[in-house]
Amino acid sequence: MIWNELSEISAEELLKKIGDVYGEKAAFSTSLSLEDQVISHYIFSNNLPIRVFTLDTGRIFPETYSVLNSTRERYKKQIEVYFPSTEKVQDLITQKGASSFYESIDNRKECCFIRKVEPLNRALTGVECWITGIRSAHSENRSQLPIIDFDEQRQIQKVNPLANWSLEEVKAVISQFNIPYNILHDRGYVSIGCQPCTRAIREGEDFRAGRWWWEQNDKKECGLHS
Repeated sequence: MIWNELSEISAEELLKKIGDVYGEKAAFSTSLSLEDQVISHYIFSNNLPIRVFTLDTGRIFPETYSVLNSTRERYKKQIEVYFPSTEKVQDLITQKGASSFYESIDNRKECCFIRKVEPLNRALTGVECWITGIRSAHSENRSQLPIIDFDEQRQIQKVNPLANWSLEEVKAVISQFNIPYNILHDRGYVSIGCQPCTRAIREGEDFRAGRWWWEQNDKKECGLHS
């Protein structure tokens, strides 16, 4: 596949090409965000063979479960759900308590690794092309995000079809196709993760200000896209 040429086509056409080439060896990790709902819509409405999965950390919002259910009902398609290791979560909470992530960046990243990164690595086992919904506008760390990328750590092709999209473009597709979305977005929640680590943002705040709000902006990554 000539990746540099494919980066010039639409996100929907790019996903179709990936489906043709990789089939079930391609997987899309959805957090059920606005961006991810657009990609799920393209995959499901075109009956692409791409696997779709999500990570249930055990601490997501009830509203996130609602959009998961409504998406399954709308498209009549399967979304695989991956959970963290019960033993590792038990050990973490036994040793450090239920809120150790507030105490230091290292503790927070440890919690993220157990609840998100390790399950992601399991979900990507055998995958040759990983699709994500991240955009370059999400944070400074992602400002140079390419559409076509390669995950050196996992040694797999990584594709970010909406890398160059604006939030307004994402919302326009959500509205055009009446795609299910998390109602927390209407309440000031822009980037939605685990409930204890997410708050609504205030006017003028950065896109990622509501995630791990007690940390500096340049530290706000969980390890999924490092």
